[in-house]
Amino acid sequence: MKPLFIAGPCVIESAELLDCVAERLVRINRALGTDILFKASFDKANRTSIASYRGVGMERGLRMLVDVRAKWGLKLLTDIHESWQAAPVGEVADVIQIPAFLCRQTDLLVAAARTGRTVNIKKAQFLSGADMKYPYEKAREAGAREIWLTERGNMYGYNNLVVDFRNIPDMLRIADRVVMDCTHSVQRPGAGDGKTAGNREFAPAMALAAKAFGANGYFFEVHPDPDRALSDGPNMLRLDDLESVIKSLLQ
Repeated sequence: MKPLFIAGPCVIESAELLDCVAERLVRINRALGTDILFKASFDKANRTSIASYRGVGMERGLRMLVDVRAKWGLKLLTDIHESWQAAPVGEVADVIQIPAFLCRQTDLLVAAARTGRTVNIKKAQFLSGADMKYPYEKAREAGAREIWLTERGNMYGYNNLVVDFRNIPDMLRIADRVVMDCTHSVQRPGAGDGKTAGNREFAPAMALAAKAFGANGYFFEVHPDPDRALSDGPNMLRLDDLESVIKSLLQ
């Protein structure tokens, strides 16, 4: 199966940021023959602190994502947090993503599945790969034609995540497409004084390790200046580094 790549900023900050990232993804696609999906969230409803930046909201955010598709021709992925968001998001996005913390929410999975769009379910930080059989079945029974599962590490407290790469072959027994979230897996949740910290330098190695375990999709949150990003900066890959990382996974 041809590897799948997903990349984009954690959250929509501005139209200028979306254009900057989208333009680079188009260049990488032309150079490497890839078809990278553009990812950005209109709302980050699960930020650590009430004071943290959440995004531009659904209505404005979806308009901005439509502009990205129109200007750059990229396929779109974005996430939802509540069931009522599924239908309007399904009118715009090619892939609807279920956040890890919410992957057992039956109504959310059913609503996403009923849009007819591909559903990407991120594995909860408290579940094993084998446990993802049940969210997968919920989406499948609700009519989803294509379902992806995404590994993003497990949390045992103490502001850290641990990746058990055995989850990847376990999830490949459930779904044909298993994605490695290479940047969220290097997070240190809540370790930044009310914000999520992280170690972006490990993201390329996470991707290569996942490849060795059979992953056939890779998710990277990217930003031209991660240290100034409004969400998840410490674990986001620098936009300038994305092409070389993808090239290493195509070898």
